[in-house]
Amino acid sequence: MSDAIKGNILTPAGWIHGELTFDERIASVIGAGADPALNEEVYILPGFIDLHVHGGGGKDVMEGGDAVRTIAAIHAKHGTTSMLATTMTAPPEDIDLALKGIGAAAAQRGVGEARVLGAHLEGPFINSGKLGAQPPYARSAKLADVRKLEQLAPLKLITVAPEIEGHLALVKELSEAGMRVQIGHTLGTYEDGVAALEHGAHGFTHLFNAMTGLHHREPGMVGAALAHARFAEFIPDLLHVHPGAIKTALRCIPHLYCVTDSTSATGMPDGEYMLGRHTVMKCMGGVRLPDGTLAGSTLTMDQALRNLVGLGLDLADASARVSTYAADYLGLSERGRLAPGAFADFVVLDRDLNLKAVYIEGELL
Repeated sequence: MSDAIKGNILTPAGWIHGELTFDERIASVIGAGADPALNEEVYILPGFIDLHVHGGGGKDVMEGGDAVRTIAAIHAKHGTTSMLATTMTAPPEDIDLALKGIGAAAAQRGVGEARVLGAHLEGPFINSGKLGAQPPYARSAKLADVRKLEQLAPLKLITVAPEIEGHLALVKELSEAGMRVQIGHTLGTYEDGVAALEHGAHGFTHLFNAMTGLHHREPGMVGAALAHARFAEFIPDLLHVHPGAIKTALRCIPHLYCVTDSTSATGMPDGEYMLGRHTVMKCMGGVRLPDGTLAGSTLTMDQALRNLVGLGLDLADASARVSTYAADYLGLSERGRLAPGAFADFVVLDRDLNLKAVYIEGELL
């Protein structure tokens, strides 16, 4: 027998005031179109989908083992129903260890955990001159290198600096192999970005951060994204990107979506934590290297949603940017939307957008 929940339900066709029935998947959504402003009932939104997660709860993806499960459970408590565990630039043995842990978590979701869809390989195929907070182990790659890693965990996203010799061909090969390639940690020019998109790259890793900026005579990688991208991720913690830059990107990139880029410090008190082989410091709401460089975040997706609404987005638009667009980007038609047949991944929010409940594949946390 299916369970049921009532409220203001955000469906692909818009808001419905009614009832959603479900078990592991959504059975039905019944009701009439309505403006949520005209009642005081809860909001029911698609569960959040985070494609860039390094850590949480004191655990880092690069630790391997069960660290990913702890991370998935921490983020689930903040409404993330599915996620990509994200690696750092590191020596080969460290990446192998991390991917083995990701592979195990992706193969079987545990009780109370977000669904781990696979891995986002953020390094090491990046530019050593634009590491950001990545450790100094950048290297170039060939398709055979990636194929070897793919045996350890499902590789759903790969961040690549396309200006590195041989990487433009790699972008094409990876894309043709069915992987999503993102441009990031790059010193590439506008022209490099356009060429990468033409070779099959699909998006940009933490837009604005760790890439060449926009100048009116040298548009840079940011210019390539603003002019040509359909999808890009960004970190809406209001530290990584100025609200004005976020609003610029919202006008330019139709499917701009949120990620947390969260670290092991997420959900933890101020202090020192690990990010790959780096020691980072959580203080004043951010995470930084000793030299002050931002090193990921402590953002959670429920706060990302509230930040977007605070910037002036309506709730339906904000919801798409913390859920549906990320699902669309990965080609996941059964997640990121509340419709019959889709997985019963959804969150219940009060009128102040605070989480009241989280359901993952029908399981109430």
